[in-house]
Amino acid sequence: MNQLHTLYKPLKTAPLLVTPARDGFNTSNPALEMLTDFSRVPPRTIQAHVGINEAHLMMRHGGFRLLLVTDEQQHCIGVLAAREVIGGRRITLAQQQHGISSEEVTVGMVMTPWQKLSAMPLEQLASLTIGDLLLSLESMTDQHLLVTERDPQGGLRIRGLVSAADIRRAVGLAEKGAPEIALANSFADTCRMMMGHDL
Repeated sequence: MNQLHTLYKPLKTAPLLVTPARDGFNTSNPALEMLTDFSRVPPRTIQAHVGINEAHLMMRHGGFRLLLVTDEQQHCIGVLAAREVIGGRRITLAQQQHGISSEEVTVGMVMTPWQKLSAMPLEQLASLTIGDLLLSLESMTDQHLLVTERDPQGGLRIRGLVSAADIRRAVGLAEKGAPEIALANSFADTCRMMMGHDL
């Protein structure tokens, strides 16, 4: 029993933290490195009937910038981005259209429906570098790109997503402290910011 107590010891000094190495990261790396893969990381979801204020709290406390809106059968019927919740324009429109207070506005009233979403097949993403991906998205004003695949029966499903913010962080742009970096939200913004770097 006493031997077990020797397996751990109190710290004698404040240790450093291990952080991912950024050496060697560049835009010639495979675009798949930027995929948040839902087969490994569970997607953050919400249902359309949930109040927008509850969704806001969920995003703020969880640090999420995007929630996938699902129906009872787990079909993705839309997405809710942080800018739609924080900006308030869609919330105000929903209030006016339905004659309700902000407390009564639901996720379904302000989400971007699936018909307006952009997506890329997984096999296409796998054929690109990060630089290729950004150049192909240079006019895209969204912050997230959905990545799809076919299930064994041929049905379409969302395998994951690519975030413009994740690309900026990985390349190191998010840490440079420049005000314009903080304002770069979409893939188009990210591409413009990186044109002066290694794209």
